[in-house]
Amino acid sequence: MPSIRQLRFWAPVALWAGIISSFSTGLFTGENTGSVIIPLLRWLLPHAHPATLAHLHMMIRKGAHFVEYLILSVLLFRALRRSSPRTQLNAALTAILIAGLYSIGDEFHQSFVPGRTAAAADCLIDVSGAAAGQGLVAAFGLRFRR
Repeated sequence: MPSIRQLRFWAPVALWAGIISSFSTGLFTGENTGSVIIPLLRWLLPHAHPATLAHLHMMIRKGAHFVEYLILSVLLFRALRRSSPRTQLNAALTAILIAGLYSIGDEFHQSFVPGRTAAAADCLIDVSGAAAGQGLVAAFGLRFRR
């Protein structure tokens, strides 16, 4: 049975994983996000070509993948380090691995959601975000150790 202390570190991981899963529902199809993001982009960039706006919309969506998994990776690292005796490298690699596996499961789930598709490229973006998260953890760790 997990202790309250462990739950304190794993609850944010579970909550964030749930948020990521909610982004994989039909509410967040490209068409639905485009109905909000593209008018905002059109307002910010009134002279932009529609193809440019569509490209920016896609980049925002892919950037969201990166950031979602960067955050997941950092939360996983924190939980792993606090809940068991692991080296920092072991916790970092495990965090990236878990985030990558979650990404694969999330993309698999999307293959069953109307209006969504599964894409291996999104998994690569997700794992890149997870790795970047560990880069930030390492950078902040070095900074605060000095």
